[in-house]
Amino acid sequence: MATFLHRLGRFAFRRRHLVTLLWVALLALAGVGAASAPAATSSSFSIPGTEAQRAFDLLEERFPGASADGATARVVFKAPDGQKMTDPANKARVDQAVGELRSGSAQVANVTDPYTARAVSRDGTTAYVQVSYKVNGMELTDATRDALKDTGAEARDAGLTVEIGGDALQTVPETGTGEIIGVVVAGVVLVITFGALVAAGLPLLTAIIGVGIGVSSITALSSALDLGSTTATLATMIGLAVGIDYALFIVSRYRAELAEGREREEAAGRAVGTAGSAVVFAGLTVVIALVGLAVVNIPMLTKMGVAAAGTVAIAVLIALTLIPALLGYAGKRIVGRKARKAAEAAGVEAGVDLTKDTAAAKPNAGTRWARFVLRRPVAVLLVGVLGLGALAVPAASLEMGLPDDGAQPTSTTQRRAYDLLSDGFGPGFNGPLLVVVDGDKAAADRAAQEIRGLDGVAAVTPATPNKAGDTAMITVVPEDRPSSTRTEELVHDIRDATGDDVLVTGQTAMNIDFSQKMNDALLPYLGLVVGLAFLLLMVVFRSVLVPLKAALGFLLSVVAALGAVVAVFQWGWLGSLFGVEQTGPIMSMMPIFMVGVVFGLAMDYEVFLVTRMREAFVHGERPGEAIVTGFRHGARVVTAAAVIMIAVFAGFIGASEQMVKMIGFGLATAVLFDAFVVRMAIVPAVLALLGRRAWWLPRWLDRILPNVDVEGEGLRERLGSGDRDGDQDPDARKELVRA
Repeated sequence: MATFLHRLGRFAFRRRHLVTLLWVALLALAGVGAASAPAATSSSFSIPGTEAQRAFDLLEERFPGASADGATARVVFKAPDGQKMTDPANKARVDQAVGELRSGSAQVANVTDPYTARAVSRDGTTAYVQVSYKVNGMELTDATRDALKDTGAEARDAGLTVEIGGDALQTVPETGTGEIIGVVVAGVVLVITFGALVAAGLPLLTAIIGVGIGVSSITALSSALDLGSTTATLATMIGLAVGIDYALFIVSRYRAELAEGREREEAAGRAVGTAGSAVVFAGLTVVIALVGLAVVNIPMLTKMGVAAAGTVAIAVLIALTLIPALLGYAGKRIVGRKARKAAEAAGVEAGVDLTKDTAAAKPNAGTRWARFVLRRPVAVLLVGVLGLGALAVPAASLEMGLPDDGAQPTSTTQRRAYDLLSDGFGPGFNGPLLVVVDGDKAAADRAAQEIRGLDGVAAVTPATPNKAGDTAMITVVPEDRPSSTRTEELVHDIRDATGDDVLVTGQTAMNIDFSQKMNDALLPYLGLVVGLAFLLLMVVFRSVLVPLKAALGFLLSVVAALGAVVAVFQWGWLGSLFGVEQTGPIMSMMPIFMVGVVFGLAMDYEVFLVTRMREAFVHGERPGEAIVTGFRHGARVVTAAAVIMIAVFAGFIGASEQMVKMIGFGLATAVLFDAFVVRMAIVPAVLALLGRRAWWLPRWLDRILPNVDVEGEGLRERLGSGDRDGDQDPDARKELVRA
């Protein structure tokens, strides 16, 4: 592989005009496709194999149009103190609002009258108007939303308290300025790392191009493939992080090759052949983790994973081709001005390290840290493991669910409408259960009678049969809020008390089944992803213990990060610092999504850091020396890459949508723990204790595993022999001989 990538890097360097033009053309093509595509919609939510989904499918079959996916809005009215909504003046104001809503937009399908639909609370202080639309929330026009808001504003001016719930006011999630701040922080870190604006700008430029192509492609296909509005946001988050990191490693290796005195084209080839090999395998682990989300068998999650994996694949291809092409344009400016002046004064090529043979050269921070760990491996290991273990303790209290309007900040009208309905009609009113009976009216009446006798039931509506009389619907209002444990127990009680022809669905039941499905899929998914990545890392490192150590370290970091998520978003610790206005259950998809994404990203640092150690060990250094060598060459770059990734993920904490905010915080925290505690502390400590045993591989397994030559050993032998393949020109061959 290293030989092929070496040739690819040199080709891209020589044909930089062609390579750059191709990538710019792809960006323009994706941009045109995104601009001409229909707007993204909310991804259809289905959970194959669950009772809630079977009930939903039966409902669509037997009650055509009853489960339409159009947007809804609940306009909630509350009378002033001492008054009731049945008072003539308040009733007239509501009647006027109903008329305005019916005539306010052609997208309105139906508007209910609260006085004929029994939508007035028992104490008469609260009433609500149900508005149904012909299209989903993302397809509503601004004029339709404005008409809805204006109706509420006019009723407020008349003295009523008016709030609007439902998904009609749903918009594309905003990430705020945090995302921009994350990119700016990444730029500052790159400038500090490289000391040259050109070198710092290349990773940012290529990452933006890669994300531009990936996100534009997602936008262009979002309507056709039902990708959903949040898919592009998550692809941006992951694509930016890995795109910057992959480019950072290749640019850093290129500068190191220049420092060895190599000609620029050959330095680009060697950088892609060595660091590029690590990029390929690191990218593969991320892609495996993301595509592996398909095992959960939830279409929405599968699409999110595949879309993000596609963006990662683009980042890998850009790092292998566009980076060496742009390095050809950069010339001597790839190093800082001081380095160029020093090189000119010494009469050597810019980039040559004038101090590499000087005995007095000071060891860098990575070298000093590695030597410290080698002196105290047991202490470092214990501190790292116990520290992450303590942070993981809150994960034992994890409560999962899907957010509804009750999880919105109290400053939003959706949350205030939720609270008004809860106060006026009971906590369970916001999450009614829909029971579908596959039978006649008599069977439905029997089921309704059984449900009324269960604990936790506030109300049960009479059965509503379909036209054919073979199916009926029953609405059950729980006593407790939708996300409570009591409501979940009620759903299970209804299913246990009734027969197989009685199915429970509705948003609350769908959320419960979704959480259960995620729980059931976590261990199989973890086994699949970790197993495949273990085999991949065994091929890369030619070792059994190193991949095992990598997997165990990942589990420790991801559980610690999950503990931090529980502490902030569920318990509310430091919640105000991270913009968490409302605590609640952790989203059901969060643990499995964190496992997938963080595992892939964690293996990035494992590959980049340990590959240099393996490379040094293969070339004859003792295990301890190899650890120091790996840190001397890789610690600074890995640190910069981790800080950049943390900054990019942390930028999404300012997002308006709770899911994006939570994922941004979780990923940033996980990278912090994994990069600085696991990879920079626990990994060298374990390797120091294992010694040569760390690189042990049974002979029979060594014969079976393919040799992909990530260390570039075969490449060095070929180049050292004069590169008889004939792909070099005479001047380059002479330069190699001198090197």
